[in-house]
Amino acid sequence: MTITNNVTRLLDSRKIAYQAFELSAEKHGALETAALLELSPAVVFKTIVVVRKSGKPILAVVPATSEADLKAIAKVLKEKKVSLPTQAEAEKLTGLQAGGISPLALIKKGFVVLLDESARQFDEIHISGGQRGLNIRLRVDDLVKLTRARLAPIGKGA
Repeated sequence: MTITNNVTRLLDSRKIAYQAFELSAEKHGALETAALLELSPAVVFKTIVVVRKSGKPILAVVPATSEADLKAIAKVLKEKKVSLPTQAEAEKLTGLQAGGISPLALIKKGFVVLLDESARQFDEIHISGGQRGLNIRLRVDDLVKLTRARLAPIGKGA
């Protein structure tokens, strides 16, 4: 029995092709998820909450092998500085547990989504399914269209 949640219902309702992968419900990092699913870490993306001085926090979606480049993100947003919240703050800002934060789960919450441009190398990538233990593979174009994501060079260390 596959996990059904708001993300899978959204994808089903929009008739968007995806594949759900169930993992144990504890927090898995993107690198660990890649290893568990026997995937290249380059196709497993993590969602990082980034706080800015003005406006709502944003979601930076970067490959497992990268970190969110705060200077690059600030430049894209035309902000002087952005920062990372604590895990507890990120959970409070999104209403989701760390390890389950997903741009798909937050579509109707008004978050700006920045997707690292490296995603364009692939037809499909993996992201969190909006809860711990659920990973979703979908087309990059579908993710961009659904979340209105802006592609930009926001990852470093890849």
